[in-house]
Amino acid sequence: MNPLSDAPGPAPTDDPATAGGPGGSGSGGGAGFGEGSGGGAGFAGYGPADGDESGRANRRWWDSDAAAYHGEHPLYLGEGAPEGDFVWCPEMLREEDVGLLGSAADLAGSDVLEIGCGSAPCSRWLAAHRPPRTLAAFDISRGMLNFARRPGMPEVALVQADAAAMPFRDGSFDIAFSVFGAVPFVADSAGLMRDVARVLRPGGRFIFSVTHPIRWCFPDDPGPAGLKAGIPYFHREPYVERDDSGEAVYVEHHRTMGDRVRELVAAGFVLEDVIEPEWPDGLDVEWGQWSPLRGAVIPGTAIFVARLGV
Repeated sequence: MNPLSDAPGPAPTDDPATAGGPGGSGSGGGAGFGEGSGGGAGFAGYGPADGDESGRANRRWWDSDAAAYHGEHPLYLGEGAPEGDFVWCPEMLREEDVGLLGSAADLAGSDVLEIGCGSAPCSRWLAAHRPPRTLAAFDISRGMLNFARRPGMPEVALVQADAAAMPFRDGSFDIAFSVFGAVPFVADSAGLMRDVARVLRPGGRFIFSVTHPIRWCFPDDPGPAGLKAGIPYFHREPYVERDDSGEAVYVEHHRTMGDRVRELVAAGFVLEDVIEPEWPDGLDVEWGQWSPLRGAVIPGTAIFVARLGV
């Protein structure tokens, strides 16, 4: 799932084995914007974690954190209205304004899938304001999905599933999207890209937002300390938090910008755009590693826009 949290996170350090990188208080996963604990675990740093361990850890994390997450972050989750809100990133880029999925007419004739939807604020917004022909959304966490099933919510076909093994037939959708969702939380992200290609029809589109890969180099600190790079950009071991028993409780995987592009191309996609939203004037929110100070210097989000070859 993502990037935002007010958790303090580990103290900044130049040691990639223990630094508080984009995981923890800086990035989470699952729908809208997530958050690791950023501290308090038996271990927080970089180390191996396979696909099964990643899935177990993140399912438990989001199940246990769902209520607190929605209570702490109502702005980005559209908690002020039953239909939610479709916000692509902490820079407050809204689908209503940018139309990355297409026009209302385009969506009306499309079958759409949201990957790693959390409580589905984005899909709920689509259902209410730009309804597709069909709309499905899935997340690994039952706790998060329960927040999408509250009374008065727009109707969305919700499925509990792991993005590492999507339970959909080949060629089922015209558009797939993910907003700080499952992409960084799947160990085999190249396999995920292939599976997205599998469920899309020829010419189908895949749009997803993730923490900008350059943020991996910096500690999760919204202040000046967060502008000092100390973690190698090419260090690809995942960020892992473990409890006192050694069991992983949170896992997030890093890919460079080049990795993301190569994985998309290898899966058969044509990359149409990469959007790096600038921090907007007047946005004074400081949340986890996101802040006006850092946003003015380094990008926080990368949005990939791709189309499956025909």
